[in-house]
Amino acid sequence: MTYHDQFVKRMVALEPITPQNAMIFKDVRLRALRDTPNAFGSTYAKESQLSDADWIKRAAQWNSERSAAFVAMDGDTACGIVGSFLDQDDATRAHLVSMWTAPTHRRPGVGRLLVNAVLGWARLGRARTLQLMVTSNNEAAILFYQGLGFSRTGRTEPYPNDPALIEYEMLRPIC
Repeated sequence: MTYHDQFVKRMVALEPITPQNAMIFKDVRLRALRDTPNAFGSTYAKESQLSDADWIKRAAQWNSERSAAFVAMDGDTACGIVGSFLDQDDATRAHLVSMWTAPTHRRPGVGRLLVNAVLGWARLGRARTLQLMVTSNNEAAILFYQGLGFSRTGRTEPYPNDPALIEYEMLRPIC
């Protein structure tokens, strides 16, 4: 672990998303959807209509043997989010989803901390690969994931919210 990573670890704490912190989850998810709308399969317009009870239910669903989600907290401020779930047809494959880091926290390693939390969870679940989809116009995210050992598989699919964009599949082994 580098000095930089140790500094980030002291400054930012990761918490599992639970019903108890569902309103923090709601806040950070809605901020993410506003900040980078083309990075998610959902939209701010859709998710901002959910009730608090819906958010509590969503938070509860992230805590299972097959899924986990984390929120990065810098003191009392949520500064990142990530989720993961095991593939329904192949439990050796985990999916990284809903990844976002606040613009104020993008360089100091919060994103790496979030991905490492998912890798740790997936490793405990005996997954062997971690897969994600990233939109073709998000070059910064593509470079970020490549720096963490992900590579494009060649598989693409249309981005659901904008037919002008495609999503690239990226994969990395879980060691």
